[in-house]
Amino acid sequence: MENQFKLDATDRRILRVLQERADISHAALAEEVSASSASCWRRIKAMEAAGVLGPTVRLVDPDAVGRGLNVFCQVRMRSHDPIARKDFERFVESHDEVLECYSMSGDWDYLLRVAVGDVHDYERLLMQGILTHEAVATSSSHFALKSVKYTTALPV
Repeated sequence: MENQFKLDATDRRILRVLQERADISHAALAEEVSASSASCWRRIKAMEAAGVLGPTVRLVDPDAVGRGLNVFCQVRMRSHDPIARKDFERFVESHDEVLECYSMSGDWDYLLRVAVGDVHDYERLLMQGILTHEAVATSSSHFALKSVKYTTALPV
């Protein structure tokens, strides 16, 4: 953790605001965090350069674009050799409906979050993609009934 960027109280206030309203003007941000506009700009640029702040994005409503069904898919691999794992990870990266993929400890090797329009869309991905992949031994799927909490904002 020696390379961790040192955040002061103003940096933390800036991060909290930007995580909620990334499109805020520098002047409005400066007023909200009680700093000058130039100071906010310098701090943002320093945090971008250090990798604390990534790209600015806009969040899309999944229901509005026909991707309202979240499925959590646990995957168990046949083999843990590096080539099989890398091949599966490339497979996952090539499918836009897989929004997140985590290599896991425990009984399952990977956890995927998949956003699809309906059960049939997921069945197609599962039966014609995930389960036919030569590195995959088995999977278990869990369908989200509703989102109780969803945030992209980290506590800072």
